[in-house]
Amino acid sequence: MKHIIEAKAPYPRAAVPAVPSTAMAPPTARMVEVDAESDGQRLDNFLIRQLKGVPKTHVYRIIRSGEVRVNKGRASADTRVHSGDLIRLPPVRVSEKMAEKAERPAPAREFPLLLEDEHLIAIDKPAGVAVHGGSGVSFGVIEQLRQARPQAKFLELVHRLDRDTSGLLLVAKKRSALTHLQDQFRERETGKTYLALVSGTWPAKLKVIDTPLHKFLQADGERRVRVTTPEDPEGMRSITLVKVRHTLPARPLQGLPAMSLLEVTIKTGRTHQIRVHLSSSGHPIAGDDKYGDFELNKRLYKFGFKRMFLHAWRLQFTHPATGRRTELNAELPPELADFIVTV
Repeated sequence: MKHIIEAKAPYPRAAVPAVPSTAMAPPTARMVEVDAESDGQRLDNFLIRQLKGVPKTHVYRIIRSGEVRVNKGRASADTRVHSGDLIRLPPVRVSEKMAEKAERPAPAREFPLLLEDEHLIAIDKPAGVAVHGGSGVSFGVIEQLRQARPQAKFLELVHRLDRDTSGLLLVAKKRSALTHLQDQFRERETGKTYLALVSGTWPAKLKVIDTPLHKFLQADGERRVRVTTPEDPEGMRSITLVKVRHTLPARPLQGLPAMSLLEVTIKTGRTHQIRVHLSSSGHPIAGDDKYGDFELNKRLYKFGFKRMFLHAWRLQFTHPATGRRTELNAELPPELADFIVTV
């Protein structure tokens, strides 16, 4: 990154670190110029990489307050920055502990590959691994992958999966591939299908859920989502398609109800969309610790089932270089496949 402060003398392109709370010099706002590698990136993602050790909640707060400026103007979190833009970063303080934590490198890790070429990587993400650091998580898939591939000039997430969701995840190896693929996700030109095991027998006639979703923060600052009405000005239209793959019969002696394995295709990519849509329909996902049936989860735990049964199974997209329609599949991991057989 090129950094410009007052006299605009040239500085190294390394990211400007947040000022530790023990620093003697008073913190001041600084200007950062967007370089070519960051062209087209969302403002929130750009800031998260610039402000090492600053909690994501604070990053979004300074954006909303207008303290962050793009070319002297206010901007939103989803604003795309471009090469040559000047970004004003307000003074921020982080504790020494947070600063040290931010500087600690993530452990190098490779993940099971489903596809790799010079433009993109498709991996099979395991459950329990965040896709990126932040919100109490020091590192995720992308940080670990960068450590495992220090020679890679560019590695960026194309999309996201919840930490507890396993399955298909795309990583771009070139800026052109990233923007091309993200445009497809934004324009709903991709096909994303998940496998979910839910409580109860899913009604065969319920094939489309078209219910708006509303994001909100709980008192402890945790993000949650609920269904809302079309009249809600903050509601986002959300469309989920559901197909029953098969139904597991009830097992009264074990205290288990009938359960349904679903193929769930999302036409919109809202936060927690599948989890909330299925739960609000009366059929929560097995093992879901936010929107699920907590008593059922306890019983499932006794059977050795210790995660949420949601898996990104199939992804269809147009390859950013060849233009060919591509379909990838990530089969159920053993802990999910075995559970269906044993239960």
